[in-house]
Amino acid sequence: MHSAPAETRYHALSMALHWILALALASIFAVGLYMADLPFSPQRLKLYNWHKWAGVFILLLSAVRLATRLIKRPPALPAAVASAMPGWQTRAYHATHGMLYGLFFAVPLLGWVYSSAAGFPIVLLGLLPLPDLVAPSKALAESIKPWHAFSAYALAGVAALHVAAALKHHFVDRDGLLQRMLPGRN
Repeated sequence: MHSAPAETRYHALSMALHWILALALASIFAVGLYMADLPFSPQRLKLYNWHKWAGVFILLLSAVRLATRLIKRPPALPAAVASAMPGWQTRAYHATHGMLYGLFFAVPLLGWVYSSAAGFPIVLLGLLPLPDLVAPSKALAESIKPWHAFSAYALAGVAALHVAAALKHHFVDRDGLLQRMLPGRN
């Protein structure tokens, strides 16, 4: 009796969620940087609303991504890659993924708490009012605001580390690890 071959690639839904979330996070981070220094104007208000809507969608995508990961476990590292990686790289690999998932939720939730505390409710797409997570409180808003920014920068930094590691595996190690997350490749 033959056992089924081990999966070496991520499945299509995981790949799609990975790349959609990557594009969404890069976009919302860039818009966040841009809008933060704008003077008060209709354009700034429009960008803040877009930023909040995108944050809610990123939160939802993150929940779907986590559920998908729990239901359909990712493929194990190929044996050759796992044996070639020093222990610190293996630990960094797992820690980076854990931090990414934690920050996928922390950044938008901190933004939602900040928006609620500042007294600016989120009305998704201008149609669906979302509940405030906390009561309006200027003091709470001022204490949460830097945490939202700090966690966004942390997410950008950890994502950059993730990208650098993937590129190192692809161009330096040439071990095929990146291919596991690229659609249309076998």
